Amino acid sequence: MTKDYYQILGLQRGASQDEVKKAYRRLSKELHPDKHKGDKEVENRFKSVNEAYEVLGDPQKKQMYD
Repeated sequence: MTKDYYQILGLQRGASQDEVKKAYRRLSKELHPDKHKGDKEVENRFKSVNEAYEVLGDPQKKQMYD
């Protein structure tokens, strides 16, 4: 099953680079492991957000993903 990076970041397909960056920053602050020590579920979600941003934050990777 392929991950839907747009859904992970709470965005709709075709979101702009600025929208991707804003969503990533908001979620990374909210889900940061230092705020939720010992909570593995939040830690895994934080990792998913980072993975999604790696793909959608890079225009070339985003184009390949889309």
